[in-house]
Amino acid sequence: MKIFKYDIFAKKEFAGLIFIYLLLIINAVFLKDSPIAFLSAFFGITYTVMAGKGNPVCYLFGISGSSFYCWLAFHNALWGNLILYMGYYIPMQVIGFFRWRKNLKEGKYEIIKTSMSAKQALLTLSVTLFFSFVLTGVLILLNDKSPFIDGITTVFSIAGMYLTVKRCIEQWIVWMLVNGLSLIMWLKIALEGERVYSTVIMWGVYLFLAVYFYIIWRKEIKTQ
Repeated sequence: MKIFKYDIFAKKEFAGLIFIYLLLIINAVFLKDSPIAFLSAFFGITYTVMAGKGNPVCYLFGISGSSFYCWLAFHNALWGNLILYMGYYIPMQVIGFFRWRKNLKEGKYEIIKTSMSAKQALLTLSVTLFFSFVLTGVLILLNDKSPFIDGITTVFSIAGMYLTVKRCIEQWIVWMLVNGLSLIMWLKIALEGERVYSTVIMWGVYLFLAVYFYIIWRKEIKTQ
C-alpha cells in the first residue's frame, strides 16, 4: 500500500497544483513576499489537496503550514486565528492523522468518506453560530483588527476541522464560508501594505478547492 502515488491525482489536478506552486514562487521572488507567507501557503495548499484526495499524509503538511500561519496571525494581531491554530488546529491534525489511518479503504491509502444526518447538521450549525457571536464580542474587547471575520472564521474553522477528522463531506461547505471570509480579511491586510500576497493566493485557492472537493466527495458518497 503506497503512501505517495502520482496516480492519486488526475492529470489536470496535478498540472493545476504545479501551476499554483509556480505562481507562489514567482510571487515570492518578484513581489518580494514574506518567506513565512510563502511557506504557509505552500504547505497549506498541499495539505488541502491531499485532504481532498483522502490521504492521511495530508496532516503532516497541515501541521507545517499551520505553524507558519501562527506567525502570520501573531504579526497581524489576528488573535482569534492565532489561538485557533496553536490551541486547536495543530493538536487536531495530529489526532486526525491517526483517526484517518484507522478508516482506510481496503487495499488503498485513502479514507472512507461519510455524511452527517440532517439532525446532526442542524445541531452543529446552531452551536457554531452561537459561539461565533460570543467570540466576536470578546475579540472586539481585545481590539482585534477584524473581529467579525476573525470571530466567525475561528469558530467555523473549529467545526470544519472537527468534521474533517470525522471524514464528513459537510466540512467542505464550512470551508467554503471560512475560506471566502478569510480571503476578504487577508486581501484587506495586503491592501494596507503588508507583504502577504502568498496568503491571499492561498485563501483563494482554498476557496476553489473547497467547492471542487465537495463535488468530488458528493459523487463518491452517492456511489458507496
